[in-house]
Amino acid sequence: MKISTRGRYALRLMMDLAANDTGEFITIKSIAERQEISEKYLEQIISILNKAGCVFSARGSQGGYKLAKKPSEYTVGEILRITEGSIAPVICTEEEQESCHRTNCCAAREVWEKLYEAIKGVVDNITLQDLVNRQKVLDMEAYNYMI
Repeated sequence: MKISTRGRYALRLMMDLAANDTGEFITIKSIAERQEISEKYLEQIISILNKAGCVFSARGSQGGYKLAKKPSEYTVGEILRITEGSIAPVICTEEEQESCHRTNCCAAREVWEKLYEAIKGVVDNITLQDLVNRQKVLDMEAYNYMI
């Protein structure tokens, strides 16, 4: 499984919304500047997240976006599934997929299932808040290193 820029940038966008939450709406322009990501690309990603109900949006001079839930209520897996689709390493391990006619006689499928369970075990147990907290630690370490 390879995560595209859409999934990686969606995670950064959501982390930015969480880390900069003051109760006010945050503009895509400000996120794009902080994250050094194209505004147009972020607009495409935020549209996906908005349709999925992950963010609230408001138009106008005070408009922008903010999280629809607390950062602790989002998982990395949820955000990746919304932006990437399935995170299964192979099609035969996807939950919605009908079983392959080789399911009962495929030793390799056991490997794919274990890999899929490991992936889910990581991404479904790390919250957006966990990432924001970790980023604060990394930022502080970088700041202390520069002093």
